[in-house]
Amino acid sequence: MPDPLLEPQLLMKLESLDLVSRKMFLSRFKGERRSSRKGRSVEFADYRNYAQGDDLRFVDWNLYARLDRLFVKLFLEEEDLHLYVLLDAGGSMDFGEPTKFRLAQQTAAALGFIGLIRSHRVCIETLGQSLRVPGPVWRGRARAWSMFQYVQSLVAQEKTSLTDGVRNFGLRHPGRGVVMLISDLLDKNGYAEALRYLTARRMDVYVVHTLSREELRPDVVGDLRLIDSEDEEAVEITVGDPLLKAYQRTLGAFLQEAREFCGRRGLNYLFVDNGMPVERLIVDVLRRQGLVQS
Repeated sequence: MPDPLLEPQLLMKLESLDLVSRKMFLSRFKGERRSSRKGRSVEFADYRNYAQGDDLRFVDWNLYARLDRLFVKLFLEEEDLHLYVLLDAGGSMDFGEPTKFRLAQQTAAALGFIGLIRSHRVCIETLGQSLRVPGPVWRGRARAWSMFQYVQSLVAQEKTSLTDGVRNFGLRHPGRGVVMLISDLLDKNGYAEALRYLTARRMDVYVVHTLSREELRPDVVGDLRLIDSEDEEAVEITVGDPLLKAYQRTLGAFLQEAREFCGRRGLNYLFVDNGMPVERLIVDVLRRQGLVQS
């Protein structure tokens, strides 16, 4: 039986957190989150003068009896927050100890749990999700177990490119909300086009760039035959000190470029390695990023 994604002690801490979004999705359902826009809900906000055509049900007749003037009640409109977590489930994510994909699963489960206990709408998908078949959507605390089981069942063996996966996600979900892409951004065609698709969304976008400690500080030397985990292409190399130094320079440039690319386009970028405990990522890092709050 696989280990649980989240320990009970962490779930207790997550109970006190909520998700934050600047771009809310209007819904016919009433969630716990309030908007500054005026609408028709149960939370009184203000009055305004009656205008011809206003709904008479919202006229304050008691005020009319006192002032002999018609005023309409205004109410705070409640909104749902839609949380989308998009997981890179390519073969390169199934690397490290623990694997990068394991951290991605734990992050998705933790954020999903926060969303469910706060009555938000939660959708967790992989890049390889069929264009015609959106991932399951959960709402309410009672769906937490179902969500955990689904996330636990995912495996990192998809062949979908980063660009195709993000583009298809956008076609499935045209609304607003929060979307978090968890990926190592390792794609032979690059990550730029995929992230541009996210830039065009009317969403708060978070890019969680995940690499393993083994990739950050490879402990290899000598003659090696490397096989690409995505397309199984093989290459033979000789690893020595000059090559390792060149690798570190390339890696540093890769991380800096990804951070700057996201920054220029208003995407929230954070880098984590597979050694970061999910509790620290959620409770500390994402709180500083502004995605979660107490």
